[in-house]
Amino acid sequence: MTNQFNNQIFAFTKQLTDSAFKAQSLALKSLETVADLQLKALEQQASVSAEFVAEAMEARDINALRSLWEKGSSLNRDNAERTVAVSQEIIAITQKTAESLNALVQEQRQAANDAATAPVGAAKKAAAK
Repeated sequence: MTNQFNNQIFAFTKQLTDSAFKAQSLALKSLETVADLQLKALEQQASVSAEFVAEAMEARDINALRSLWEKGSSLNRDNAERTVAVSQEIIAITQKTAESLNALVQEQRQAANDAATAPVGAAKKAAAK
């Protein structure tokens, strides 16, 4: 009886650690993808901003400042659009990760239910004989 109980505990523990490892792998992969997206967006934004600052340093007359003002407005709009696009991608990645984790939890729950009911079914069959 104790041996059977220990086997069930060990099987459940192995299943739990396997699921935890899968969940951690999913979360880290998602985090890596999000960090990569944010880093690329930051690099692009820094590059464009550096170009704008360099152009601003070269402005010598009022016409150059006017064109700089228009370019600055356009730059802000482009940065905002890029930020929204990256945010949408991050939300999609987060949602996909959440769905994968939910599927993993459902799988774990079903395996735990099967593991709990299997000995009961075996005991019923043994009692019926």
